[in-house]
Amino acid sequence: MVTPPYLKKGDKVGIVSTARKITSAQIADGTALIKSWGLVPVIGETIDSESEQYAGTDYERLDDLQAMFNNPEIKAVWCAKGGYGTVRIIDDVDFYRFAKSPKWLIGYSDVTVLHSHIHKMGVETLHAIMPYRIDDNTAAAKESLRKALFGESLKYTIDAHHMNRKGTQTGEVVGGNISMLYSMCGSPSAITTDGKILFLEDLDEYLYHVDRMMMNLKRNGLLKNLCGLIVGGLTKMHDNSVPFGKNAKEIIWDAVKDFDYPVCFDFPAGHLDDNRTLIMGREATLNVLDNNVTLDFKN
Repeated sequence: MVTPPYLKKGDKVGIVSTARKITSAQIADGTALIKSWGLVPVIGETIDSESEQYAGTDYERLDDLQAMFNNPEIKAVWCAKGGYGTVRIIDDVDFYRFAKSPKWLIGYSDVTVLHSHIHKMGVETLHAIMPYRIDDNTAAAKESLRKALFGESLKYTIDAHHMNRKGTQTGEVVGGNISMLYSMCGSPSAITTDGKILFLEDLDEYLYHVDRMMMNLKRNGLLKNLCGLIVGGLTKMHDNSVPFGKNAKEIIWDAVKDFDYPVCFDFPAGHLDDNRTLIMGREATLNVLDNNVTLDFKN
């Protein structure tokens, strides 16, 4: 995998929205944060733009993202907000200049579309906090993004969960939002997961739909040959009037219980205040023990 150049003070970071609309006031805390790191925010045309629920029309969002990818002065592209909409533009993005001169792509949730598409190009990306509501994020989440952007080592140690399956494996970290991975199956953006550590998270889903998505990933072979599974935030899940019978963690466990790779639940990443940065495409060692879990990214 290709590692984009790490940032240094004075570098410019482009901020765009490839999905839902957002105002400049809503990203003010995010721009202030990267300024405090010595970086220079460059606000895209999609910020303060609006077309229905989106940050501008499909063409406007595509044009803004393309301009940031093509601009050699922009050293990282930070997606301002998730929601929905990136999949509507992904097939029209021209990655020619990006592939010749990669830069960091940062975000999560709907941005999983870009993570997956770029992963297939052999370039690392950052699954991390976004400018929207960044003041709600923990200091540890913010610091993890700074470390990743400036090339400092990332290693996490978290408490064990009673549903974890022990083991130690090393592989590239891939994945992201379950709904987005599910929606990309069979498309040019669909990832391969064989021999990799798969990360999963999601928000605001009905439990039966979580089960449907996990069965789809399983039937597409995305769960069979993993070397590890990391489950992050499963936030604000819903049930029907007739209970499904399992919670979201139990649904995921049910889909992978017959395999033998290590599994970690409650990792601090996803739709959580403590949303730690993951270097997608980077090799990492996952060590799931009785009393704790470590994830150590190769530097």
